[in-house]
Amino acid sequence: MKFVDEVRIHVKAGDGGDGAVAWRREKFIPRGGPAGGDGGNGGDIALVVDPQLSTLLDYRYVREHKARNGEKGGGSDMNGKDGADLELRVPPGTVVKDAATGETIVDLGTPGERFVIAKGGRGGLGNMNYATSTNQSPRFAQDGTPGEEKDLVLELKLLADVGIVGYPNAGKSTLISRISRARPKIADYPFTTLVPNLGVVSWRGERSFVVADIPGLIEGAHSGAGLGHQFLRHVERCRVLVHLVEGANPEPGREPKKDLDAIDRELALYSPVLAKKPQIIVVTKVDVPEARAAGEKLRKALARRKKPVHVHLVSAVTGEGLEELLDAVARVLFKSAAPRREGRGKRLAKPRAEK
Repeated sequence: MKFVDEVRIHVKAGDGGDGAVAWRREKFIPRGGPAGGDGGNGGDIALVVDPQLSTLLDYRYVREHKARNGEKGGGSDMNGKDGADLELRVPPGTVVKDAATGETIVDLGTPGERFVIAKGGRGGLGNMNYATSTNQSPRFAQDGTPGEEKDLVLELKLLADVGIVGYPNAGKSTLISRISRARPKIADYPFTTLVPNLGVVSWRGERSFVVADIPGLIEGAHSGAGLGHQFLRHVERCRVLVHLVEGANPEPGREPKKDLDAIDRELALYSPVLAKKPQIIVVTKVDVPEARAAGEKLRKALARRKKPVHVHLVSAVTGEGLEELLDAVARVLFKSAAPRREGRGKRLAKPRAEK
């Protein structure tokens, strides 16, 4: 399925029905009086979060959405029927913005959450409501009010605990395929991944968390280079960033330290919030000797900083360092989570105090 993470739609709630001007004309009832019913209310348009959805593709080709109008009032004191509400289903993580101002209206993240985005018009009153002792034959009724009409931008930001970032071909897709059941496309050319991939990681059989493989970033991503805006928006919700640095065979002029600083700079320029997120630095492909050497060099360089940074050396091919990496991620996510020792089983009872 094609991944669509931003669409523009137009919504129009139903108009309220007009009230009726009518009179009672039953046999043997002289001076029957006014009997015009009220108009029905127009239908609302509501956004509902559906956890089964993962894309905004449904709205890519259908841009106009209109709820039903309320029916007009009738004679014999009959009120018009209310217009049916229209529910638009969206995936978790959908941010709704006003297309004209760019202002955020609502951020929908909880499955089943419902938000009325356009309110239907109110039905008008029939002339039976205006009869008084001094005006027993009102010859007017109230018109229904129009429903709200809006142009909206729906923007999807993935709800993931961990975001894997880095240059194209740094090994992000290979890593997520090893630590979860996600099966992204993996190839040896840049920008193989064009849409984010999600995977659920089970940590030591005790806890789980969601990881997102963010398509490759390049210099200038904050200003849109390499579709940077489309990719970076998905990182904003992540609680932890796993920053992958390619250790083996980078392009001429590239080295792990420069790659690391370049992507950090892009994150900071896009959003100061991203720059403050916890990061775990990872050098990939250390099954290749030159990558291991580059990783050790980066590890020493970052250890000399005022706030030392630990660098993980991993190989998705051999599995080296993956367990330690997941432990590090879990410690940040769950704060007090400590790695479980090998062979640890049920909790042992406290020894009884000696008498």
